[in-house]
Amino acid sequence: MLQVLANRTYRHLFLAQVIALVGTGLATVALGLLAYDLADANAGAVLGTALAIKMIAYVGVAPVAAAFAERLPRRTMLVCLDLIRAAVALLLPFVTEVWQVYILIFVLQSASAGFTPTFQATIPDVLPGEKDYTRALSLSRLAYDLESVVSPMLAAALLTVISFHSLFAGTVIGFLASAALVVSVVLPSPKAVEKRGIYDRTTRGLRIYLATPRLRGLLALNLAVAAASAMVIVNTVVLVQAEFGLSQRSTALALAAFGAGSMIAALLLPRLLDDMSDRNAMLAGAAILVAGLFVGVAIPGYGFLLPLWFALGLGYSLAQTPSGRLLRRSSQPEDRPALFAAQFALSHACWLITYPVAGWLGAKAGLPLTFAVLGLIAAAAVFIATCLWPASDPDEIEHTHDALDVNHPHLTSTDSLDGGRRHRHAFVIDSHHPEWPRSA
Repeated sequence: MLQVLANRTYRHLFLAQVIALVGTGLATVALGLLAYDLADANAGAVLGTALAIKMIAYVGVAPVAAAFAERLPRRTMLVCLDLIRAAVALLLPFVTEVWQVYILIFVLQSASAGFTPTFQATIPDVLPGEKDYTRALSLSRLAYDLESVVSPMLAAALLTVISFHSLFAGTVIGFLASAALVVSVVLPSPKAVEKRGIYDRTTRGLRIYLATPRLRGLLALNLAVAAASAMVIVNTVVLVQAEFGLSQRSTALALAAFGAGSMIAALLLPRLLDDMSDRNAMLAGAAILVAGLFVGVAIPGYGFLLPLWFALGLGYSLAQTPSGRLLRRSSQPEDRPALFAAQFALSHACWLITYPVAGWLGAKAGLPLTFAVLGLIAAAAVFIATCLWPASDPDEIEHTHDALDVNHPHLTSTDSLDGGRRHRHAFVIDSHHPEWPRSA
């Protein structure tokens, strides 16, 4: 898997991602302590509102940012967004009112909503080979999982010698280091082949996404992933400390079990996907999530929670990590930022649904019912995915262009099957192919 780090451009981008993630993790810990400092007993409400603002920014800003990304050099855009995030982190320790936190969090997460899809869309151009890109996806998944484990530990160690306000300095350093690493390499920036209006550019990724059968299936799987991960993220502390009466350390260990399962799946995926289709791997992961949620209805104690969370981590990574391969298969290079932004927005819209279900239902109706309801949501999502995403999903599809002249460059650039408007090639939704062929 580490062979891809021999590519200097990717190596610098990966290091930029890791450093920025650690900085973000430190900010997450510091933000919780800042909320408690400002709001005392209402800290939970402040954090809940901040997370809602984060999701709203992700859903609303990502497609708009992608529209402008088409007109800007990727390196310039990524560096500017890193600098914006560093500036916000620099201001956070000085806030004195809760409303100031909300404004800064919206700016910070809006910058992240522009940065992450643009960053993700750059990797397929840096690593055009399928196997190398798969390894890069697995490394990225490992980076996210390690961040969730390493950042809290690092924050705990730092808090023994500094105040929580100083943790934001680590975030600033992380974003500045990320910007420096991006500056140190030359990034490909595919140019749009035609000029488009702002509305077309803003909605293009969403239209490509919803017109592609495998991506409609991916959207359903996003909901299954969100249902399971929301249960883990929102209710682990409730299960461990309120239901089982254990310590914060036990809570951290349970979350580490989930992260360990995710990391092992990420390590196994490159070899697994050599022998298994993306569809089968992702549906298998989603099935594990469904089964795990229903098992959780009758979980007897902490000793059973750890292997259950480990299994959910396996399913989570298995169902989510290959999504980048689907987006790469389903778009022209110039459309990738828009399509990755659509995936970013739609997947976070699923979490915007499942987070409140996991939290409010858990508080009002109890955790067994919450497990069952989220299990039903995930099961329905997996069933819908199998219907929307055909088992036969070839890259090359035979199709016709009735509206094009037989001498059109698009037809003459590929071999015609009958000397006319019918031909066959790797099919993606674009200007010449606005709809998926019915024969497929």
